[in-house]
Amino acid sequence: MKIPLFLTHPLIDAASLISITDSRGDITYVNHKFCQVSGYSVTEVMGRNHRILNSGLHPKSFWANMYYITTRLRQVWNSIVINKAKDQHNYYVDTYIWASYDDNDILEGWASVRQDVTSIMESFNELVKKNSYLEHAAKILRHDMHSGINTYIPRGLNGLLRRLPQEVIEQYKLEAPLKLLKEGLAHTQKVYTGVKDFTNLVRPNSVLEKGVYDLKSSLSSYLDGTSYKDQVMILDLPKLEVNESLFCTALDNLIRNGLRYNDSETKFVKIYMRDDRHLAVEDNGRGLSADEFRYYLRPYTRRRDQKEKGTGIGLGICYAIIQEHGFEMTCEKLEHGTRFEVKIR
Repeated sequence: MKIPLFLTHPLIDAASLISITDSRGDITYVNHKFCQVSGYSVTEVMGRNHRILNSGLHPKSFWANMYYITTRLRQVWNSIVINKAKDQHNYYVDTYIWASYDDNDILEGWASVRQDVTSIMESFNELVKKNSYLEHAAKILRHDMHSGINTYIPRGLNGLLRRLPQEVIEQYKLEAPLKLLKEGLAHTQKVYTGVKDFTNLVRPNSVLEKGVYDLKSSLSSYLDGTSYKDQVMILDLPKLEVNESLFCTALDNLIRNGLRYNDSETKFVKIYMRDDRHLAVEDNGRGLSADEFRYYLRPYTRRRDQKEKGTGIGLGICYAIIQEHGFEMTCEKLEHGTRFEVKIR
């Protein structure tokens, strides 16, 4: 089989792994890129059957389909193929194969053009593996943690409150600890609901559950029991169709960041509507520019000199929640602080 002229073009030759075989599948031509990726030299593969690259990871039906499409249908066959290099490591190639026939309609052989997609496929496989971990963690959260947070702890706390006489509570000054337990449990249940709804999104074809809520009332309730509620000013907010727990979780993340990265003596965060389309979360902290905002959206990204503790994923999760609602989020550095805006309409 002659080398098709277009395969000798410098651009195709430099970018692709090219091989040609005769009708028996024995190699008659390979280019430099083929040798570079496979690890074989030209002399090592010339005349040998193309099966030397077979990783054994594809069933016989996979190659039968290739043969049927290229020889019976006489069409170009395309698939991701896992090949085995000379040193026995596997590599991935996006492969196009077609059969060639002579003037008497006799099969001459096959030509193949491939793109090395190993790094892409390895990243994809790693993503699939990590997503399976995430789904398993989500199942644990949805089913196992639910019992503790919403059943055992509330029952235990209620049972304790029923059995403690008021005089004992007063004698040992238990009012404040018991109040903290109740408020802490209530806040944990709200956070749990938000996290549970968020992990549900890892399921295929999931849809975010929404309802129409009064945002001021919802956010005020969400912040009940937190140590920083008094530092948050919530002005008039509209009723909006959202997932209540997740949307409050996103706003709470912006609130906590605004208070944490803040050197002012009187820290505050103000939440208000700039107009009927834009909800603003404004703080008087150190300030974050639009470029810095985009930079810190990347997972696990933090300032090198940052003294505060953190994982570097909160802002990205917040942004993902906002996007999941179909809203847009921007950031602006003010003279004293930062203003995040959520375009809700």
